[in-house]
Amino acid sequence: MTDIDKPINFIQQIINADLESGRVTDVVTRFPPEPNGYLHIGHAKSICLNFGLASQYNGQCNLRFDDTNPEKEDQAFVDAIIKDVRWLGYDWQGEPCYASNYFDQLYLWAVTLIKENRAYVCELDAQQMREFRGTLTEAGVNSPFRDRPAEESLALLEKMRIGLADEGSMTLRAKIDMASANINLRDPVLYRIKKMAHQRTGDKWNIYPSYDFAHGQEDAIEGVTHSICTLEFAANRPLYEWFTANLPLPSIPRQYEFGRLKLNYTITSKRKLKQLVDEKHVSGWDDPRMPTISGLRRRGVSARSIRNFCDSLAVAKTDGIVDVAQFEHFVRDDLNISAKRAMCVLKPLLVTLTNFSGQEQVKIEAKNHPNRDDMGSRVINFSEQFYIDQADFSEDTSLSRKKFKRLVIGDYVRLRSAFIVRADDVVKNAAGDIVEVIASLVPNTVGQDAPEGIKARGVIHWVDAVSAVDCAVNIYDRLFNQADPDQGDQHFLEHLNPDSLKVVTGCKAEAILEGSIAGDHYQFEREGYFTRDTSDAASPVFNCTIGLRDNWKA
Repeated sequence: MTDIDKPINFIQQIINADLESGRVTDVVTRFPPEPNGYLHIGHAKSICLNFGLASQYNGQCNLRFDDTNPEKEDQAFVDAIIKDVRWLGYDWQGEPCYASNYFDQLYLWAVTLIKENRAYVCELDAQQMREFRGTLTEAGVNSPFRDRPAEESLALLEKMRIGLADEGSMTLRAKIDMASANINLRDPVLYRIKKMAHQRTGDKWNIYPSYDFAHGQEDAIEGVTHSICTLEFAANRPLYEWFTANLPLPSIPRQYEFGRLKLNYTITSKRKLKQLVDEKHVSGWDDPRMPTISGLRRRGVSARSIRNFCDSLAVAKTDGIVDVAQFEHFVRDDLNISAKRAMCVLKPLLVTLTNFSGQEQVKIEAKNHPNRDDMGSRVINFSEQFYIDQADFSEDTSLSRKKFKRLVIGDYVRLRSAFIVRADDVVKNAAGDIVEVIASLVPNTVGQDAPEGIKARGVIHWVDAVSAVDCAVNIYDRLFNQADPDQGDQHFLEHLNPDSLKVVTGCKAEAILEGSIAGDHYQFEREGYFTRDTSDAASPVFNCTIGLRDNWKA
């Protein structure tokens, strides 16, 4: 389906109508993460949507950090988010935006609300505020400080700002409607006292705006025309609109909500992801088992596959659960096209040729991709000893060719891109384990049909023993073994998959892989798709991005 044939979503319909009516002339969107963690696959849908819409309508999308809570935020998260968004293939005009850029203006607007009798300083503590707020079925009760004179609230707000009030002793609240059916309109908090330095503004502020107060006003300052949020913010929209109606803003943005991405077998709560990191259930935010963008990148998932996956998702007004297999399909499909081929033996078994002695090492040319000449070719060394996988050899001569298309004593198999060989004998250790296969090659069979009377059982991968690179391989499975790790009364940690990581050492890789770097994508023949890990281990470590086919069973 081409872009022309593709049906437009409800947000595109809104934008089209806004442009046609003249409500807007230029489309401005924004992606506004809070820098209190790493981005995950759920954020990717929002990134692709917001930046994609801006591109489609020749507008702009701002990367903006809603850094209103220094208690949980860090510059390291800011740097990681910038890296992730750019890695996904998106950029923005000028420098990133920050809520902290607007702290002075937000404070002036808070003063304006007090002067217009639309805000007041409240001295209820957190527990009292919850009690006064009411419930979903019962109206709230007005704070005893709700009708204090504006001059008194202004003086107290200044006292809060300069650090003369204790944390938790007072807040600035909007004066809206404590009986509203929407709890968000029951005099929400605009400012709270936090006596801590901010990563960008230092010790200048002792009070920080709430997300609800900052969000819409940031949009207005930046000229955002379509503020696109996930569905959980739908109940906050009346508050968003109350601020835009009661403040002298430079522009009037509008908020729209869409269903967020939910993948089964996955957790995307930043709080829970942080718990996985803090409690060392994973090695860090970029652990390849994590659904974070950095974790997916380290695992070898391409930015293109993430974009293609997000583009396939419906932009709807309801939440829905997406099968993780759908995401894996896009990962596998992209790597099948883009990954170079190479060979790596995970469980090596040495093979020695008896009719190769005295010959010089043979150089074999192999294509880097069977269907892409533009990816070129490589030279593979071949000598009298090489490794095959232990699972590709059997002493059982009764195995039928149909059942076992690999190497058997007295029979033939073709080595990928190389010779046909025959297994003649084995060498065993004291325990009776096979440690070496004695074999012979069939001459002149590189790229040629087998001589008459010889038929190879199948094709197997191999690695030359002389030039082999020692390496380790990380095989990943899903981090959780339940489709919904949060289901029922059980804690999500109870559903951690104990087999989510298998480290295979002693592997033998093709020589070309020694020069690989993180971000290079390879299909290890008959094994799966891999990329080099970012670790600084002495020998290369490769992460399995995904298998050649979906073998996962619930």
